[in-house]
Amino acid sequence: MEANMNEFLEALEARTPGEAEFHQAVQEVVETVWDAYLANPKYQENKILEKMCEPERTIMFRVPWINDQGEVEINRGYRVEFNSAIGPYKGGLRFHPTVTLSVLKFLGFEQTFKNSLTTLPMGGGKGGSDFNAKGRSDNEIMRFCQSFMTELCKHIGPNTDVPAGDIGVGGREIGYLFGQYKRIRNEFTGVLTGKGLEFGGSLVRPEATGFGTSYFANHVLAAHNDTIKGKRVAISGFGNVAWGAVTKLTELGAKVVTISGPDGYILDEEGFNQEKIDYMLELRATNNDVVAPYAEKFGAKFFAGKKPWEAKVDMAFPSAIQNELNLEDAKQLVANGCKYIIETSNMGCTAEAVTYAVENCVFAPGKAANAGGVAVSGLEMSQNSMRYNWTAEEVDEKLGRIMKDIHDTCVKHGRGADGRINYVKGANVGGFIKVADAMVAQGHV
Repeated sequence: MEANMNEFLEALEARTPGEAEFHQAVQEVVETVWDAYLANPKYQENKILEKMCEPERTIMFRVPWINDQGEVEINRGYRVEFNSAIGPYKGGLRFHPTVTLSVLKFLGFEQTFKNSLTTLPMGGGKGGSDFNAKGRSDNEIMRFCQSFMTELCKHIGPNTDVPAGDIGVGGREIGYLFGQYKRIRNEFTGVLTGKGLEFGGSLVRPEATGFGTSYFANHVLAAHNDTIKGKRVAISGFGNVAWGAVTKLTELGAKVVTISGPDGYILDEEGFNQEKIDYMLELRATNNDVVAPYAEKFGAKFFAGKKPWEAKVDMAFPSAIQNELNLEDAKQLVANGCKYIIETSNMGCTAEAVTYAVENCVFAPGKAANAGGVAVSGLEMSQNSMRYNWTAEEVDEKLGRIMKDIHDTCVKHGRGADGRINYVKGANVGGFIKVADAMVAQGHV
């Protein structure tokens, strides 16, 4: 069995050279679902794993646009439509210099399982561009978004592919993208999620990923006869995800002591209050990617060029970008008494860090913990289809129920004979089975 699995992974790497992030994501899933794959002859006969690792469609295009100096600039755009077995392709758009095909393939692959876990009818996809918004004017960002959507609009639709935001794509960018889609297609549909409330957006969407990971963490602690109240928490990042997590974790009684940016991290021993939480939104709106001003404003400590994982905490929530927490970080967290690592960014931990964390503390993978964002995106799709809006309380209640269902799925498929819960295995197997059964039912497509 082991040899066959290794042969599978070696063949994948040979077929997709240079795609390290994609290989990492696939290996983590394959290692945990291999037994379930072998246990069902229909999965093998239909080569379900082989199909799952190949996107149904990969779109690449150039994005020419004009900057404020009248010069033409050219970026590269992508949309990876990975799997539509259980619904339209669904997944964010990322505008960041680190965007490559490998990064988007790993994100789209992960999204397939994450969306399956939500119980909502959504397939997996991801897209974006290597565009960097740092230092750009609003007009430049608008012109880029319009050029990007001029090509992307040919490939998406409310029943085909419904993108959302991700790193570098917030409410402003979604607005520009939606406006251009509507202008070209001459239709007002729920083709994007994360829209403004004025034109079809859902309440609680900006906070959803952070709220969802907080709810999931609450269930994790309850399953271990523990409580989130009084827990000392480290969070990385300072954008929408971190902001939502700081907000909800503080509300649940935890004490968040760190946020971070590319320039370093903040250690605020007093924890966060509403004024500090509101200031996080101001930082994000500057597009400057720095958190040092927080320390100056609130008298907190700032550690330039460092990561927050050196702080002594009970819980860690990597919430910024992929592979931001490595093996040494995981060891340092555990040595400092951290008992829970809740992966909130997509593949926020390296493979070595995940292996160590699973063995030495309680680890929750991103495809389960951070599914709140896409869950509320799915709820936004439902509201758009019905031409109806739920209240914030209704959306939040539905989000809480979805995160509980995801946790229950992880426990069902991840609890071992010794009673320990392997959340990585539980999430992967739970997401895999639903997609695999749908693919078998639909034949060789």
